[in-house]
Amino acid sequence: MTSVANLQPDPAPILACTISRDVQNFELLIDDMEQELGEMWGDLNFADARIFLEQPDSATLKFVAVAVDAEDEVDLGSIADLIRSAKSKGIKVVLIADQLSPVALHQLLRQGADDFVPYPLPEGALHEAIERLEQAPAPAAPVAAPVAQPADPDEPVHTPSFKAKGDRDAVLLPVHGLAGGVGATTFAANLAWELANIDKSAPPRVCLIDLDLQFGAVSTYLDLPRREAVFEILQDTEHADSDAFLQAMLTFNDRLHVFTAPSDMLPLDIVTPEDIARILDMAMANFDFVVVDMPKTIVAWTETVLARAHVYFALMELDLRSAQNVLRLTRALKAEGLPHEKLRFLLNRAPRFTDLTAKGRVKRMAESLDISIEVQLPDGGAQVTQSNDHGLPLSETAAKNALRKEIGKLAKTLFDTNKAAESART
Repeated sequence: MTSVANLQPDPAPILACTISRDVQNFELLIDDMEQELGEMWGDLNFADARIFLEQPDSATLKFVAVAVDAEDEVDLGSIADLIRSAKSKGIKVVLIADQLSPVALHQLLRQGADDFVPYPLPEGALHEAIERLEQAPAPAAPVAAPVAQPADPDEPVHTPSFKAKGDRDAVLLPVHGLAGGVGATTFAANLAWELANIDKSAPPRVCLIDLDLQFGAVSTYLDLPRREAVFEILQDTEHADSDAFLQAMLTFNDRLHVFTAPSDMLPLDIVTPEDIARILDMAMANFDFVVVDMPKTIVAWTETVLARAHVYFALMELDLRSAQNVLRLTRALKAEGLPHEKLRFLLNRAPRFTDLTAKGRVKRMAESLDISIEVQLPDGGAQVTQSNDHGLPLSETAAKNALRKEIGKLAKTLFDTNKAAESART
């Protein structure tokens, strides 16, 4: 006769655990874990996790989700130890970070986390992370006395895989912030990424060039290293060819090609108008769209970029400093006989459509400056800063953000306009 004990079902194995100071601070993570794993997951605080990872029961774990926020930065050392301990057991690690500083985030990712998801969790982000973990090869067992290989900091990421053929004629889209903090680099990085993903079946080839040689932040916003090869190209453009130019670039998520600012702060006049002309010519001959993040300062080679640009985006805000700088810029361009009509003014952090008073201010500002504000970008809020700090475009962290949607619409308009122009030419 079968005993009563044998009729009891075996408890379901625990396949994953969340590890946090207090999981109640991550309610969306709880919901997503239940949706993905049902009852086959558990929750541990940092102290209990250290003990559990040393127990035989931890062998059933496929992954742990380590959830941290800004308050945990005082205890980064022990959290890093937990990540290393999990990795030594062959357990994969997903890092969930809520408003963690870039320095702290970088420290934890260097400990070997397999994936990273920002919090609040974007819709479906945890599911996609788990899928990536399942597709990734299992971590190899540690080998005794490994032989250390010399690391080359310039070669951890991908460079463009295609060959330079010079068979393209790109649309050049410079982006110029008319005052500090107006969001020009955020706009440039997100516009380039939206263009690179605008057509899933036949995506255009998109290049993003950071010409803010002193304070360029494109590499930060896309979590890319700054390479010595960039400085070498800038220093000797006369002898650089398209192949060397492409090898100095990096790719973001295998879609967007990025020529970052150099690693060291350089004077803006280290390059001449001829140097910039050669760089733009190489870029435009090998890509469909070239987005350029310009320095706020007007320099000798600004004219070179403006002359080649199809549209020159000038970002501003609804304030006096932006208005004064618009007047200075347009006056200078007209005085030199430069093509000021290429300027397209974008108002960032524009008022909501229900704010009629502010809408009236926008209209009066445009009339007094004798300009047309063609695009009004909404305020993306804290999600924009979080996205930039995490080194990801808005579409990857906050796809429903109002700013992301507006940039996506603009990218679609640019793509469709260019496609119509190409059809007309052929």
